[in-house]
Amino acid sequence: MKRIPTRFTAGSICAAMLLLVNLACAAQTVRTDKGLVEGVPASDPAVTVFRGIPYAAPPVGNLRWSAPQPAHPWQGVLHADRFSRSCMQAAPSSMAPWTEEYMDQNERSEDCLYLNVWTTGTTGKRPVMVWIHGGGFEQGSTSVALYDGQELARKGIVVVSMNYRLGVFGFFALPQLTSESPDHASGNYGILDQIAALKWVHDNIAAFGGDPAQVTIAGQSAGAMSVQILTASPLARGLFHRAIAESGWGAGAMTRSLADVEAEGTKFMAAKGAATLKELRAMPVYLLMAPVPGETYRWGPAVDGWMLPERVSAIYAQGRQNDVATMAGWCADEGSPFPKYGKLTPAEFAAEVRQPIGSGRALFFGLAPAGDLADEFLKLYPNATQEESSQSQKESIRDQNMISTFVWATERSLHARTPVYTYLWDHPLPGPDSERYGSFHSAELPYVFDSLADVKRPWTQKDHSIAETTSSYWANFVKTGNPNGDNLPNWPVFNPGHAVTMELGDHFGVRPIATPAQVKLLEEIRARTVSAPK
Repeated sequence: MKRIPTRFTAGSICAAMLLLVNLACAAQTVRTDKGLVEGVPASDPAVTVFRGIPYAAPPVGNLRWSAPQPAHPWQGVLHADRFSRSCMQAAPSSMAPWTEEYMDQNERSEDCLYLNVWTTGTTGKRPVMVWIHGGGFEQGSTSVALYDGQELARKGIVVVSMNYRLGVFGFFALPQLTSESPDHASGNYGILDQIAALKWVHDNIAAFGGDPAQVTIAGQSAGAMSVQILTASPLARGLFHRAIAESGWGAGAMTRSLADVEAEGTKFMAAKGAATLKELRAMPVYLLMAPVPGETYRWGPAVDGWMLPERVSAIYAQGRQNDVATMAGWCADEGSPFPKYGKLTPAEFAAEVRQPIGSGRALFFGLAPAGDLADEFLKLYPNATQEESSQSQKESIRDQNMISTFVWATERSLHARTPVYTYLWDHPLPGPDSERYGSFHSAELPYVFDSLADVKRPWTQKDHSIAETTSSYWANFVKTGNPNGDNLPNWPVFNPGHAVTMELGDHFGVRPIATPAQVKLLEEIRARTVSAPK
């Protein structure tokens, strides 16, 4: 018998083994409570991703503006190899190069209540992070590339992301809808979707190697506001055990009453020419979403008496929130997307600062008028020259955002037993507009997910090092409720007696929120703003 060359035999064996490994990765099949799902390898074959798993029934027809209903069971195997369509939303008004990677560029549909799972194995009990995307409750999607959960999954957690209804589909309220609801509430469908996804996680994540007793909810911007609302909602009790809020811990001051949103809904219905709720539910999407000349509608969460019994701030003041370890913070340049950020003349800056406290005249994220405290404010944030004024504008917005979290965490400590960790992100993304936009709202996200490979920017080795450290903090918090470990720079737990926070990005270490005089003044301005007549 002719001998087969050893070289050929070894190659065949290696090829066969590689094929078997790839087939094993590709054939990850999991049984959920509605049927079998099959995932596919991520770019790292050690991670399996399941894309587009339905967690609720399509909210179409008579289910438009209804609480999410259970997903329909299916026969056979659902091939979870692609993202679902995004929820209905207007196309982004701007696709500027510096933000394109943050925008939804997927197809859209009302049939959008699907989630995704990244895992390194279907056995074991790994902590779970459930991601809630931002977008002002009117835009966003889980298909955005920088939300790829692969690298976090490689750090020993299971990552879940979900779509939820947006805009008029997610937050439209109407007296007729309230009347037909068994819970006497309407609106908030987008938040109810998030709760439905958390229930799915509770019931199914063990089959994906996750631990339903170690679930962290995490979100940015509107996602962070959602996280705060979920910590206050009795409907979410027991569905999560830790919380991360990035650039948006302020929902308590933004939620409106059910009566207010019902009135706006009634106005909207009339503008659309619908006489009945049945007509409105049957209206084509393009007509429903068409702008109403001269009118602007604000879609977002409301105090509905059911999902959210009272304002978030009131629930926390009474100690009735879901008491979970929390991480919260802001970016240093939250206001930079606004055209006048740092560009007000000294006179314009002074004029804005002198507006009455609580007047709502803030031009951009975080700037609160100081009213009769303006002289003291301008001593601490001087504006004698244009350069000085520009710097003071940026610093005062940064400091006011940080004070809002400091005051909240201080008030929370009166009732909560769990720790809080706060941070300030100050590393700009590289690119041609880096100097203009700085550490803008959302700048930390590629580093949190360590998804730099999915975002086309001129990354440096420093960026990769920052991403490794940042994503490790997040993964550690998901695992233990404490970001520390792995020889990372120490991140102290919040102490109400010390106005400091953790700096992340250009440097990793403790820094003061502001000077003692600035802290005292900003606390007073915030207290008066919160108590000002609305």
